[in-house]
Amino acid sequence: MRRRIMGAFFQQMKGGPFEVVYWDGSSRIYGAEGKKQGHKPLFRLIINEPISLSEIRSNPMVRLGEAYMNEEIDVEGDLRDLFQLAVENESALSSEKDESLLSLFWNRQKKASISEQKEGVRKHYDLGNDFFSLWLDETMSYSCAYFRSPDDLLKTAQLQKIDHVLRKLKLKEGERLLDIGSGWGWLIIRAVKKYGVEAVGITLSEKQEEMTKKRIEKEGLKGKAEVRLIDYRELAEKRAEFDKIASVGMFEHVGKENIPVYFQAVDQMLKPGGLSLLHTLTHPEEGPTNPWLEKYIFPWGYVPSLREVVWELPEHSFHLIDAESLRMHYALTTDRWLENYEKVIDQVRQMYDERFVRMWRIFLVGCTVSFRHTGLDVHQLLFSKGLNNSLPLTREHLYRDLH
Repeated sequence: MRRRIMGAFFQQMKGGPFEVVYWDGSSRIYGAEGKKQGHKPLFRLIINEPISLSEIRSNPMVRLGEAYMNEEIDVEGDLRDLFQLAVENESALSSEKDESLLSLFWNRQKKASISEQKEGVRKHYDLGNDFFSLWLDETMSYSCAYFRSPDDLLKTAQLQKIDHVLRKLKLKEGERLLDIGSGWGWLIIRAVKKYGVEAVGITLSEKQEEMTKKRIEKEGLKGKAEVRLIDYRELAEKRAEFDKIASVGMFEHVGKENIPVYFQAVDQMLKPGGLSLLHTLTHPEEGPTNPWLEKYIFPWGYVPSLREVVWELPEHSFHLIDAESLRMHYALTTDRWLENYEKVIDQVRQMYDERFVRMWRIFLVGCTVSFRHTGLDVHQLLFSKGLNNSLPLTREHLYRDLH
């Protein structure tokens, strides 16, 4: 009976073709459009044990993700093809979704304390420098790179991203730069070396702080660059002041309820006429975070819509100067991360276990598919505190003398 029910479920899927191998050894190819054209199945979904269809439909993202993590299902072929099929059939997967799950997420967001948000950040980034160094580039940049060509090496593209950010900020020698969510510190190091600024990076990850301090010392930049283990709100309370403020890949940890709080903190720390660049993931519309992602990868995380970020700017006398979408750049970035990750699977398995290996594979595969097929985006927003009439009239300075 359960096999027939699941078969009827797969039968309504559009796209494919794909093959399903059931727990009793039987198999069938689904995806009528593909079958008519005589195509071979894109992938084989192997169901090792019966799974409740009602559980899948009540919370499809979490249940299917957990089934793969727990080896209840396996996939032969490219996992990205399965994810793309899921995106194309989202309505069929979630037709019976329990709306109370969405309410639960919003309530969690509203009640998230500073300590809980710190815990969420550390749960992710303090997995260890050894883990991230296995598949990130040498700069340890963990955000969208900037590709001048699809063939760029990952390290090249990450350095281009950092330079793209710094060029937009129009840094001048002697200025003070703050990097909110400074990661492993390469942006503040490059800013000091190329522009002669004083740079401060802040992070909530002890592992990131540890490596950044070592890098600063190795580069001979003590006294010019520093990293602090502190929340942006706590730094603002100390009346710190900066000429320029950057934030790359951190805003997703702020939470929906704290979007105004973030901009209030930037307002407190940014000098009049100063520039700030916000590099953040965005959705076309407001909505809760993918529940599997929030549960296993980014606790308390929230990807805002572009409009709710832009809406907040004038509330603090911020003037939007430049907005740029880097969606396909992030698709290429996550492609590189996934390729690197698959090369070090055995090392990751030794550090953790098979469930962890599969969990992070889901995350990286989901990213590559989402940026191409779901509308998930990443934007760089440059804004000034009050009016700034001394900026270039065109964007030519961003691309001039790149070497």
